[in-house]
Amino acid sequence: MIYSLSGKLVHTESDLAVIECAGVGYACKTTFSTLQQIAGKSEVKLYTHLSVREDAVELFGFATKEELKSFRMLISVSGVGPKAGLAILSACSPSQFALAVATGDSKAFTKIKGIGTKIAQRIVLELKDKVAKEDTISVRGNAAQGFAAVPSGAVEEAVTALVVLGYTEGEAMSVISKLDPNLSVEELIKKALIGLAKF
Repeated sequence: MIYSLSGKLVHTESDLAVIECAGVGYACKTTFSTLQQIAGKSEVKLYTHLSVREDAVELFGFATKEELKSFRMLISVSGVGPKAGLAILSACSPSQFALAVATGDSKAFTKIKGIGTKIAQRIVLELKDKVAKEDTISVRGNAAQGFAAVPSGAVEEAVTALVVLGYTEGEAMSVISKLDPNLSVEELIKKALIGLAKF
């Protein structure tokens, strides 16, 4: 198993990064987020997942361990392949993905091209317990935060309120996921608005 690759970034495409290590170029399929993080760098490190099937051997690379972990969780869901996993993580960060699953927000995934209602609901159903136990998915690189204690009702209400006010679900979830999960809906909204004003 290839755990990670460190080397020279020699080529990128819309969903691909080629890392040269000891004279060998490794083509890693990846997300838009990872491509953004490594853009302009000459030396990079990607955490990898090797997929071996009868008809193909593919290497997937990610800028963070959190993104790799989220990808592995996604492809463990029945009906979710690597392509869908990359699409989801290109549209949302690992923390946004985890919060959507933890709060049962399957609609957040149906907005992503190629993800239908049934698949979105299956992602939430099959991963909710895993995400609730997870304590290493971080928010924008900040300290690790678990979701076991997040009161989904309060979070959902706060996110909905912020969307009504004109913010996207991604923006709302990103800010709220940083807040104390024990706060009331009103406090979550007030503090989220302060955080969003700094964007």
